[in-house]
Amino acid sequence: MASSKPIPCGPCQEGKVNTKAEYWCYNCDEGLCSTCSGHHKRVRGTRDHKTTDIKSFKPSIQAIKTECNKHGQQLNLYCPSHLMPCCDECISTNHIKCTEIKSLVGVVEKTNTDQSKQSLEKQIKSINHFLEKLVINKSQNITRSEREYESIQDFIVKIRKEINSHLTRLEKKLCNEAETILNQVKSEASHFITEIKVKQKNLKKMQEHLHTFIPPTSKLQLFLGLHQIEQQVHQCQRYVDDLEDDNRAKEFNIKMKQNDEISKILRKSESLESLGEIMVVRKEPDLNRETSVRRKAQVESRKQSNINNMTMNIETKIKTDLEKVIYSDMICLVDGRVIVVEEWGKVNLLTSDGTLLKQLPIPCEAWSVTQINQNTIAVTYPAEKAIKIFNMENETVTKVITLDKVCYGLSFSNNSLAVDLDDKDDEEDDDKEIRIIDMEGNTLKSIPVEIQSNPFHLVYGNDRVIYSDFGGKAVYCVDETGKQIWQFTQDLTGPWGLCTDTYGNIIVADYTSHRIIVISKDGQNSKVLITQKEGLVGPQYICFKHNVSSGFICDYTGTYWAKFHLSSG
Repeated sequence: MASSKPIPCGPCQEGKVNTKAEYWCYNCDEGLCSTCSGHHKRVRGTRDHKTTDIKSFKPSIQAIKTECNKHGQQLNLYCPSHLMPCCDECISTNHIKCTEIKSLVGVVEKTNTDQSKQSLEKQIKSINHFLEKLVINKSQNITRSEREYESIQDFIVKIRKEINSHLTRLEKKLCNEAETILNQVKSEASHFITEIKVKQKNLKKMQEHLHTFIPPTSKLQLFLGLHQIEQQVHQCQRYVDDLEDDNRAKEFNIKMKQNDEISKILRKSESLESLGEIMVVRKEPDLNRETSVRRKAQVESRKQSNINNMTMNIETKIKTDLEKVIYSDMICLVDGRVIVVEEWGKVNLLTSDGTLLKQLPIPCEAWSVTQINQNTIAVTYPAEKAIKIFNMENETVTKVITLDKVCYGLSFSNNSLAVDLDDKDDEEDDDKEIRIIDMEGNTLKSIPVEIQSNPFHLVYGNDRVIYSDFGGKAVYCVDETGKQIWQFTQDLTGPWGLCTDTYGNIIVADYTSHRIIVISKDGQNSKVLITQKEGLVGPQYICFKHNVSSGFICDYTGTYWAKFHLSSG
């Protein structure tokens, strides 16, 4: 045995008697003495229990209960649809529509526990090996990111040096031009001054010559002398008169006309908040993820994706704190909380039981919402032709993506957004598209849409887009190039909201027929899951909780809001 401490007999201990156990009952999870063991085998309720000699028994690190945690009853049945043990109460409440319920004892007897144990041990080793590789990869990732940080610093310094060097060159060039022009105008002015001084000397000579005309100069000589001087004065007067049109006589100033591009650059630099944006770009690590656990999950996925074995149960009807308003979208966050968008209105955050936590402080009139990560959502605003990225933790709009068309339906996948766009705020307009954009708003793909109504509700993922056409009574599946993969119209009367389960099947809220319908991933088959007979009234929105087979159904005004569970056979 794993422990030297003797195991007591459980029934004897209940009677305040300490007796050493000789057998161990796996079903009761307690030891039995020879007397109690004999009684144990004769009682109808315990005669089928599995026991072993106490010497062969190896106690587990933690005892495994054989009773239902929820109801306290013995686990004696097995549900193949949910792959889980059940008690009688579980079957009568949560598994009433499940088929092929089996005896747990029969399932246990048919199970090769040794093989299962070996398989689990192999899976544990495989997972551990993968996690070890992931730790090494992440450590290398940290070292690489530190080098990238240093590279970014060097790049910033390089940008600054290049800008400074270019400005220095422009400064030197402009100063040289100013010096050249200054020398030109100085030289011109100096020559002009020299010319004027020559004229001044001539005038002085005329004046001196004029003073020599005194008696006994004859009148004739005086006349002729004055005439000569007068001619010279007239020449000087014409020279002075001509100076009015001579640019050399004008005052000059050296000024600089600023390049218009400088003003633009200065205006841009004032609005320039950073030299760039530092971001984290994530990609799949180069690791082998094909562990035995993953392969088994894929086998189970293929096995359970048959929609003919699917059942949907309404677990509870929910009364919310919201007033009866018209909804335009509804999603379930990864943490289980729910977001409800009022048509052309507010964005509300609720608990999974319908309690209103808050109205998110995102301005203007919202339409559709999708989750980006744990704390971030994206919301379309048709009137603004914009998508707003909102951080729920900080309660701030971190980015606004402006579009050239009115935007409605929205879905996020693979670090990009699929958004329904229309040129006009008109359902009947033909110029519709579903545009795939990155988180900066750059267009990656454009998918033309030719349907009767806008694809207000769409699901983007696995390189395909699925959307509903309420007016055309159809659901479409297209790839990212716009090529139609399939079109489904059978039995649909008014498809509105839709989502996909963990296997890729499409769950559709068919509003006018009061039904929830599942369409197979390939669009070839369908099945009605819930009808008005189960109390369903006008369903328009449906959403799953993250990675589980349960979620919420809601009508147009929130009057009917219910929690459902989806079983896959």
